[in-house]
Amino acid sequence: MVKNVYWFNELSRTSIPIAGGKGANLGEMFNHGFPIPEGFMVSAESYFAFIKATGIDGIIAKQCENLNVQDTEKLQKVSQYLKEVIVNAKMPQDIRADVIRGYNLLCGADLPSPSQEVWVAIRSSATAEDLPEASFAGQQATFLNIKGQDNVVKAVKDCWASLFEARALYYRGEQHFDNLKVGIAVVVQRMVQSDKSGIMFSVDPISQDPNMLVIEGGFGLGEAIVSGMVTPDMYIIDKRSMKLAEKTINKQEILITRVGNEDQTIKVEEELQEVQKLTEDEYITLAKYGVMIEQHYGFPQDMEWAIEGKKVYIVQSRGITTLGKKKSSQQIAHEVKNMGDASSGPKKQISDDPFEVQEISPDKATQLLQGLRASPGIAWGPVKMIADIKEISKVYEGDILVTRMTTPDFVPAMKKAAAIITDEGGATCHAAIVSRELGIPCVVGTREATKKLKEGQIVTVDAKRGIIYDGRVALEVKKAPSANGENGAVAHEPSYTITGTKMYVNLAEPDKADEIAEKYVDGVGLLRAEFMIAGLGKHPRMMIEQGRQEEYIEALAKGLRKFCAAFYPRPIIYRATDFKTNEYRNLEGGEKYEPKEENPMIGYRGCFRYIKEPEVFALELEAIKKVRNQYGMKNLHLMLPFVRRVEDYRICKKLIEQSGLERNYDFKLGIMCEIPSNVVSAEEFCKAGVDFFSIGSNDLTQLTLGVDRDSPLVAEDFDERDPAVMNSIKHVIEVCHRYGVKVGICGQAPSTYPEFAEAIVRYGIDSISVNPDVIDITRRIIASAEQKVMLEKLKEIHQSKG
Repeated sequence: MVKNVYWFNELSRTSIPIAGGKGANLGEMFNHGFPIPEGFMVSAESYFAFIKATGIDGIIAKQCENLNVQDTEKLQKVSQYLKEVIVNAKMPQDIRADVIRGYNLLCGADLPSPSQEVWVAIRSSATAEDLPEASFAGQQATFLNIKGQDNVVKAVKDCWASLFEARALYYRGEQHFDNLKVGIAVVVQRMVQSDKSGIMFSVDPISQDPNMLVIEGGFGLGEAIVSGMVTPDMYIIDKRSMKLAEKTINKQEILITRVGNEDQTIKVEEELQEVQKLTEDEYITLAKYGVMIEQHYGFPQDMEWAIEGKKVYIVQSRGITTLGKKKSSQQIAHEVKNMGDASSGPKKQISDDPFEVQEISPDKATQLLQGLRASPGIAWGPVKMIADIKEISKVYEGDILVTRMTTPDFVPAMKKAAAIITDEGGATCHAAIVSRELGIPCVVGTREATKKLKEGQIVTVDAKRGIIYDGRVALEVKKAPSANGENGAVAHEPSYTITGTKMYVNLAEPDKADEIAEKYVDGVGLLRAEFMIAGLGKHPRMMIEQGRQEEYIEALAKGLRKFCAAFYPRPIIYRATDFKTNEYRNLEGGEKYEPKEENPMIGYRGCFRYIKEPEVFALELEAIKKVRNQYGMKNLHLMLPFVRRVEDYRICKKLIEQSGLERNYDFKLGIMCEIPSNVVSAEEFCKAGVDFFSIGSNDLTQLTLGVDRDSPLVAEDFDERDPAVMNSIKHVIEVCHRYGVKVGICGQAPSTYPEFAEAIVRYGIDSISVNPDVIDITRRIIASAEQKVMLEKLKEIHQSKG
């Protein structure tokens, strides 16, 4: 028998027809012990009974017949009329009585006195909202801090009316949903007076890394975060270790909270505005709930949470539907190119030919703003400033929509925009969620886009990095090579050799970056600094003495940026400068600063030099910071060469941290493993905080065997396959893996000797980096080795069972 009211303990995830997606999930979680505030649902059948009893169903049918949802003015008029009809109609007595009875039970009395009445949150739960195939944020209304029987009844009717918000009508029209078949249930739930609240994604919605859980949080009620009024703190948790991988603390100047009988926006106390909002216990507790809820449902979840005092609550959960919906750069380029196509509605062209706008090289581009990456992609076009909902009809196909923050009513305009830029918001605000759903590039939280940008100004939005450039910047993304080896659209899966071992490339020359980035590689395993420094031609200490530090930093940053942009988002492992004294002497001014050494190979170089000349090392660190922070290239990581002692590493790590570069989820610090001491002390290096080892097989072989590979007299004894070298590599891999430290190798041995490749695959090497000319052959060698190892293991398993 269908009822007007269902308590959470009567519902499950299968209750969508009567409770909507939101209500069904609350019931499911409540009945499985998750910390859900108690409450009940006013069923969708109550809504259907209401519109039938009042004759409103006929009015809806008439008003929505042949409604063109693209006609913004008509859509708004129909929306306003239907909402007024519903709000002014009388709720049937039986429904009203059941709603009041449910509220009284929440209050703990049949006839509660004013002092016994409790505050509740009243939320809409449409039967076409929050479903796996349709998950738009905020289409229907939510009312917080409601108290008293009459107010609860009124809020329920207001939720029913919100089913006909213009944004909801637009969405259903686009999805071809029948307005008379879409129902709405209403959640009535004890209000959590949040000290802190926010959003949690069990999978990072930006990188889509399944191992990373993202929490956004701030002070007060969560409406401030969802609406984009504040930019929240962000905490990224590695689900495998339940440890913090990265955090971003943002200033919060305002919050929403209940003051007396109403919610008000108030100022955050000055001393609390820039503090970290969540304690370690709080974000770890939330992360554990997030993982458990994801495991319970069996797929990634988008959750809302609240903390009152020391109690943590989950107030909503739904599946994340935007994973895998990234719009390709080719799609975006195609859409921009076709801005003048009349078949898809009104357009606005930049000129008779939009591609008459002159392209700017990335090296010469002017960066205007930087914000948070909300929905990845690249697009360019004219700025269209939108102050409020009344102006959304100004947006045409190909415009860059710029606003303080979007609301659900902006969706029709958002669908036309080439990209979206906002002043406010975080990765879980409305603009971010909807942009990911639509596959539109979006950068949020720029703070001053509406002030700095001008109407009609041509800008390029690089939402992969969160950067806005002036003009049309040539940030084209390479087309994937097709199966026949020609550039063009890929009609079927490419016939690449797939390997479990990562395949990286060794590089040094910036001018080759774009060409090599076209190849089938997972990133750059060794980026040598020496070519870029030699190109500058001047000794760094001479430039410091002349006060030309910025020139040095800019030159190095320019080269690094070129590599990072070409390979983004694939990782770039930059090996810090490893000139030997005889090589440094060849630079202008070098003779003044470099001593003469009998054996520079094992002399004044690498990590030891950084400790002795921290002012020179600081220039490299500043260049790295510039590329990562100013240009947004977070795929740049650092590797230290020739680290003789563990203490040397600790000192260098401290210098790096003092510069403002901290090891975290997206910045790794590793060492070259090229000295026997690295092998012998591998465990101590791991304990000292090394993120990865990269085996330099040439130097390791030379120093292990005591062979000068450049001497024709003894060169025949130089062989990476020597048991002493192979045992050293095996030892390093085994030790590092015990500590969760990755191990790669950068050298030619894997491509030269198939048996060497097979051996290190057996040892468990994580990555192999080779020169560009042997990428393909090395990948085939690795694949063959992996297949051989797997077949042997299968045979062992079969024999053990036989």
